[in-house]
Amino acid sequence: MGEQGMSVPGSMSKDDRVARFLRVNQAGELGAVRIYQGQRAVLGKGRHGPLLAHMAKQEEHHLTTFGKMIAERRVRPTALSPLWHVAGFVLGAGTALMGERAAMACTVAVEEAIDEHYVAQAAALDGDEAELKATIEQFRAEELEHRDIGLANGAEQAPAYPLLSTAIKTGCKIAIWLSERV
Repeated sequence: MGEQGMSVPGSMSKDDRVARFLRVNQAGELGAVRIYQGQRAVLGKGRHGPLLAHMAKQEEHHLTTFGKMIAERRVRPTALSPLWHVAGFVLGAGTALMGERAAMACTVAVEEAIDEHYVAQAAALDGDEAELKATIEQFRAEELEHRDIGLANGAEQAPAYPLLSTAIKTGCKIAIWLSERV
């Protein structure tokens, strides 16, 4: 807001900002659910199967929660959901086909990008959005748990880890930017 309570050109209203947060969070959780479905399709019967199932269950809860919030607040979901549905599965299955460590590297990269994203969102929310902020902070803690699981299971020993991590993080940041707007 400007000095006299007028909106600054290009500024976003609180409602528009919250709608953008919900839209992108639902899209991101859809992508995460699909990543774990892809990984589980390849690695689900292996030693990481139970870990992948645990993380997938949390992501499914996140997706359901943001889906309810979108419906309650009558927010338009991203039009890119069909793309994230396919891309998430391909990313999960593709990294799993590269090996368990590459799948864990994918988890670490995605969760690090999401951590940055959720920190920024929580900082931008006002006191009248305490419930949404608490949800974001709870989900952020679970995403960091996933990152730590990936690190504890050899993510950094994946082939070409720095390149793989950078590529996945960059893709996540592009997906976030697009999903907020489209």
